[in-house]
Amino acid sequence: MSDKKDLNTQNSGVEEQSLSLNDDRRVKTLSPGALVMKRFFRNRLAVIGLVMLAAMFLFSFVGGMISPYRQDEQFYTYTFLEKEYVAVTRNEDFRYVSAEGKEFGSAAQAQFLLAQMTGKEEFTYKDVTYAVAREGEDFYSLSSEGEPVAIAYKDIVNAEDGAEELPFAVKYAALAAYTNGQTGAFSADGKEYELDDAGNIMEGGLVCGYISRFVVQSKENGVVITRDFKEHLEEALDESAQEFIYTGEDGQEHNYTISYDASAKVWSVMQETETYVYDQYSSPAPKHPLGTDTNGMDMLTRLMYGGRVSLIIGFIVVIIETVLGVILGGISGYFGKWVDNLIMRIVDIFYCIPSMPLIIILGAAMDGMRVDPQVRMLYLMLILGFLGWPGIARLVRGQILSLREQEFMTAAEACGISVSRRIFRHLIPNVIPQLIVTCTMSLGSIILTESTLSFLGLGVKFPFASWGNIINDVNNAYVLTNYWFIWIPAGFCILISVLGFNFVGDGLRDAFDPRMKR
Repeated sequence: MSDKKDLNTQNSGVEEQSLSLNDDRRVKTLSPGALVMKRFFRNRLAVIGLVMLAAMFLFSFVGGMISPYRQDEQFYTYTFLEKEYVAVTRNEDFRYVSAEGKEFGSAAQAQFLLAQMTGKEEFTYKDVTYAVAREGEDFYSLSSEGEPVAIAYKDIVNAEDGAEELPFAVKYAALAAYTNGQTGAFSADGKEYELDDAGNIMEGGLVCGYISRFVVQSKENGVVITRDFKEHLEEALDESAQEFIYTGEDGQEHNYTISYDASAKVWSVMQETETYVYDQYSSPAPKHPLGTDTNGMDMLTRLMYGGRVSLIIGFIVVIIETVLGVILGGISGYFGKWVDNLIMRIVDIFYCIPSMPLIIILGAAMDGMRVDPQVRMLYLMLILGFLGWPGIARLVRGQILSLREQEFMTAAEACGISVSRRIFRHLIPNVIPQLIVTCTMSLGSIILTESTLSFLGLGVKFPFASWGNIINDVNNAYVLTNYWFIWIPAGFCILISVLGFNFVGDGLRDAFDPRMKR
């Protein structure tokens, strides 16, 4: 009998021990948060999205800190470029030089041209009669009362390099001889001069000027075109050469290319020079792993800083949307009646606003006002956030309409808890899971919107980088086809970020909804 009692006692002890709450073998229960996390990490796509986002955050924020370059740091290189050096025309218009103390203005010049075309030997202007005398080919003298007033010519008298401008009388006498094919000595202004076959004007055996029909105009400020260069250029033009080589006074040899514009009747002379310029579209190399852009900036560094801007804009816009949507949606859902009707009509109005055209117009207006790029980014975030809150407001309002009728809200009202605490301490926390899912999935669309605006030149402006304005550098088919390293990495970053946010959003939606398949 005692043996049976002992056996029953042992069995009872075993049963009590197996049912004890302190037994390590009992079934463990998970908190709601842990259950959500367990469901989330069971979703492979969600985990992949999380890894993608972590990689982009590390690339953008940590990579920017360890990069040896700044986002606006420009790199330069030496290269040979052709620049327009001079423009050459063969003078076919009359030019005028007035005698000392005389005036022959544009109106009188027009009267002379009319007289020259009609074959008149004189004309009157402002009660002054001018006599027109043809001194040589394309050379006329104009006098009044027997005194020379001006000369009109097409062959130009130039002063020798470093010499002073020749007086009127010398130009008159030299042109009269040259246009009539005469050479040799002539007197002018009380001095003796000599004209040779090449059009050189000499005084005392030294050249003081020369006559030429060509007009050579420098295209670079501060550059003086020497006579020796002009002579080489005229020889090339006479021979119809397309290029020639000339050694300047500095001893450097330059190659010049000549092109002719028939419509303007101008020869353009291009000089090939070694120039210190932006290192544009440099191919990937150890110094620049993704090459450089059109401004000579390191593409890898620009991508890192561009990721910062795009991600920060996305998060700040979502925060603005969430704050506005939660406040207005919470008030609308809790109070109902006319308050609900008023706020929902405001939501309807915002839904009817054409967001993209409005943003484009505001971007163009900021371009016109030349808004600072940093201030412009702030405006962009405020505009996107202000236009994007209605969707969150409707979500919060719908959830609160169902939650406010439940028992815990009746108890909260019976306890005398204030309205604001009922909304923001009891109702809104129950909407947070849906908010997290909505905000996570909207981050991707915001990044796409910002990238689109920056690509159109209406978003983030230089010198700040964003993935959108990096792709904006691809402004023609040549860059698109030859410089893949400009647009493919930025497009890949946008793709990875948007996909990552979408995968995480889908995973959170599945994890928070227990009815979803796991």
